[in-house]
Amino acid sequence: MTEEKPQIAFIGLGLMGAGFTKRLIELGYEVTGHDVDPAKMTAVSEWGVKPAGSAAEAVQEADIVQICVLETSSVRDIVIGKGGIVETGRAGAVVVDHGTTLLDATREMSEELERCCGMPWVDAPVSGGPSAAEDGSLAIMAGGSADAIVKVNNLMEGLSGVFTHMGDVGAGQITKMVNQVLVLTNYCVIAEAVKLGEAGGVDVSKIPEALATGHAGSNLLNALVPRIVERNFQPMGRAKQILKDFDMLHDLSKGLEAPSPMADQARTLFRLLCARGHQDLDGTAVFKLYDEPPV
Repeated sequence: MTEEKPQIAFIGLGLMGAGFTKRLIELGYEVTGHDVDPAKMTAVSEWGVKPAGSAAEAVQEADIVQICVLETSSVRDIVIGKGGIVETGRAGAVVVDHGTTLLDATREMSEELERCCGMPWVDAPVSGGPSAAEDGSLAIMAGGSADAIVKVNNLMEGLSGVFTHMGDVGAGQITKMVNQVLVLTNYCVIAEAVKLGEAGGVDVSKIPEALATGHAGSNLLNALVPRIVERNFQPMGRAKQILKDFDMLHDLSKGLEAPSPMADQARTLFRLLCARGHQDLDGTAVFKLYDEPPV
């Protein structure tokens, strides 16, 4: 006999949320969705997501509540604000936060939710982007109790290529910051490398293939170089979001007394990129700082 799938509430239906919910419907889950933008709810209804007028309405029958929004303040509103999860959440259901959320706020909201309605918290930020959310190949790094992880394990494995329990609540967010050091600084490194190759007359479109079996070969090289070569900066993840993550990383590193000079330099480049009006372009648009004369 097939085990009945849990009911899902998904809150935050932007680029990542759309990819997530497509995957969930494909896997046979019933999904109720909410977003502050009605147009986004209309969009996801095309593949079977049921719209809800508030977070509280969305979670009434949910076994697992997934949140995917950009700002920590938005997560807080969804969880403990007016019309939030605490109004209708029930003991035994689990909240899963897929966003990149401040560590202290993550732990505070987890404690508040447990106290108010007995719902455990899993912080499960992701790496891979909207296309990976849609095809189930994300890397998901999670923090939470062992019991909570058991409740969401099957779901997370269906949404990811790799799902790893890193420790207690907050461990997922710390791991995401490790990921951001590695990924976001490399946006700048790869942009610099492409500019060097172009300046020297090399066909840089061949760089990922040429370096594939050496130490420089990587998933990120394969993903970013073609977009930079084509000057295709349509957002898969916006520059302003990357700058927000860099700011979070800076504060976390300072608090933990873990030096981050390379990440701080990349942070400066993204701050300049956004100051030049490119905040809504993809992170690969950092190449514009190498491709355009200074203003």
